[in-house]
Amino acid sequence: MSYTNFRLDIDADGIALVTWDMPERSMNVIDLTVIEELSAIVEKIAADAAIKGAVIRSGKDTFCAGADLGLLERLMRAFAEMERSQGEEAAATVLFEESRKLSLLYRRIETCGKPWVAAINGTAVGGGFELCLACHHRVAADNPKTRVGLPEIKIGLFPGAGGTQRIARMMQPADALQMMLKGDQLRLNRAKAMKLVDNVVAPDALVGAAKDWIKAGGKPVKPWDEDGFKLSGGPVFSKAGMMTFPPANAIYRRETYDNYPAARAIMQTVFEGLQLPMDIALRVESRHFAKILRSPEAAAMTRTLFVSMQELNKGARRPQSVPAGKLKKIGILGAGFMGAGIAYVSAQAGLDVVLIDRDQESADKGKAHAHKLVTDQINKGRAATTDRDALLARITPSANYAALAGCDLVVEAVFEDRKVKAEATAKAQAVLPEAVFGSNTSTLPITSLAETAKDPANFIGIHFFSPVDRMMLVEIILGKKTGDRALATALDFVRAIRKTPIVVNDSRGFYTSRVVGTYIREGHLMLAEGVPAAMIENVGRMAGMPVGPLSLNDEVAVDLAWKILKATEADLGAAAVDRRQKALLSEMVEKLGRLGRKNGKGFYDYPEKGQKRLWPGLADLQKTKLDPDRIDVRQLKDRLLAIQALETARCFEEGVLTDVREADVGSILGFGFAPFSGGTLSYIDMMGVKRFVALCEGLARACGERFAPSPLLLDLAAKSETFYGRFAPDRRKAAA
Repeated sequence: MSYTNFRLDIDADGIALVTWDMPERSMNVIDLTVIEELSAIVEKIAADAAIKGAVIRSGKDTFCAGADLGLLERLMRAFAEMERSQGEEAAATVLFEESRKLSLLYRRIETCGKPWVAAINGTAVGGGFELCLACHHRVAADNPKTRVGLPEIKIGLFPGAGGTQRIARMMQPADALQMMLKGDQLRLNRAKAMKLVDNVVAPDALVGAAKDWIKAGGKPVKPWDEDGFKLSGGPVFSKAGMMTFPPANAIYRRETYDNYPAARAIMQTVFEGLQLPMDIALRVESRHFAKILRSPEAAAMTRTLFVSMQELNKGARRPQSVPAGKLKKIGILGAGFMGAGIAYVSAQAGLDVVLIDRDQESADKGKAHAHKLVTDQINKGRAATTDRDALLARITPSANYAALAGCDLVVEAVFEDRKVKAEATAKAQAVLPEAVFGSNTSTLPITSLAETAKDPANFIGIHFFSPVDRMMLVEIILGKKTGDRALATALDFVRAIRKTPIVVNDSRGFYTSRVVGTYIREGHLMLAEGVPAAMIENVGRMAGMPVGPLSLNDEVAVDLAWKILKATEADLGAAAVDRRQKALLSEMVEKLGRLGRKNGKGFYDYPEKGQKRLWPGLADLQKTKLDPDRIDVRQLKDRLLAIQALETARCFEEGVLTDVREADVGSILGFGFAPFSGGTLSYIDMMGVKRFVALCEGLARACGERFAPSPLLLDLAAKSETFYGRFAPDRRKAAA
């Protein structure tokens, strides 16, 4: 039998070498053809008495990137069609049987009577690592870039091909839960220490070492299939078990507020499965997996955090008219915290960097920041001193703008002041009149900044988030005259530094700053209404945000919020700002000098030693104090999420956003909007536009006209449509 995705070779010792090498794919993934072909190979090896065992390896640089999510999408479409035609019960039965095919295949490998060895020659994650776990032995090629793990939780799923049961039997349940709930991807040294990988060898010795294990009498039986097997953590209902599962449940509740069905399913599957024989435990896992596949959270998270992110990272918004190019050298104007961070990630990506500041000492400080960041990586075992030397050699600090000669792109990251930005840009353009210039601004309109440029077509906004080395999003802003060359160059740069780009049109606050400002404002207004500060912060996290609105304001600076409010009032009039927010910020900044984390006092106090804590004086600023027992917590949560989703819808209606993918990806990566929802527009679609409009109308009556639904939302609701239904990317009109 010939195979499309595999090669099968049997050596003189009777050992089968199964090489997984999918044609026209850069990485192996698991799809229906892979399952069918590997099943046939397993049966052939099991039935042939001349074959003593099997080694499975990859013919590519990586072992496997996991399941092809298109397979899961097709499953769900088939389920929806069958549910309409034959009813929910029949559809659920078929979904269960189809979704467990991979689990049954891996169990067959485990129990076929022949020893299987996984020869891991690169990263193996998700269903690919579950295949390795089903093998009787795992050997990995020594490679510092290799990662193994089960990251499914990050896209709203969980390991459904036996991963929850094997991991929980191979290590302490507490460690297994932590690994799966965090979606950890492990380096080989850690995986070996955790006994998830049995041996690490030189790359050229990989297959030989795998075959040697079989020739030495490798056992084709897993420990849990032998009589007398005992769980390493003891029975679930034991002293050790009671020290694991109740605390784990409490931690799960504290960290997720029960917003993530897949996380709950992991907890439940491990708890139930460890009380059962392996085959029944796998069936339990499959039932939970089929249920999670049907959850709206899994559908939304998979679409946004996997499909949409992949499309954006691969250049979905790059102008096709501009030939592909490769950046080699960039200039950065401003060696402060942001500029130094941009220099670090650029040099880390292999780009040569010229870091300019007003004097040599300031420029050197920017390079020193990069030194500190890479040293931190060395101390954590994630980099070597040679990596630091190479990275720092790529950064040239200077006070001389002439050093910019030869740069493919210049990123301006100086102080957020029009005059300062214009002066820095003019000096750089005297050296590079034809270069593309990107301004790292979070609020200043790109169109107006471009007025001082030699050629506005080559001027674009490139908005980084702080801290640059950890934040994965970059917001690219098109001015009215920005050309395709500038957009293509900016996108090429973002791809080179391995960040995710979104492209938005120019407006006040662009997209991310504008929307996150509504979250912060809602926290301010709650405080002004008399809601206890601790309740505001806790409800923010309960709603799914990473931090409460007051804490977030401290991070971005309270005085910055005050400056933005004053600028908005000056430009648009008094009616454009809320007087209650204005009074609060005026008191905090101008009278009390509480500027946020940067000066150690904002809505929180920041002692030199110990954790931050809410400033007790906040209560004195509240003229009214509400009884927390009488406050509707559900309404507070709705306010914090709905105001952000509503502002996103307005951005879409106004043409600031032109792609639903960018709205959702940007909201999660940029300001942490409740990831379980799939993003701000997915939040609306998941709720249903009619329900969302009704929610907003109710909040408008209770809290103010800022919650009034926009005309686009009213139209979608009237026609029973959704954002992804009407504005699906493949039907999206070209951006204006």
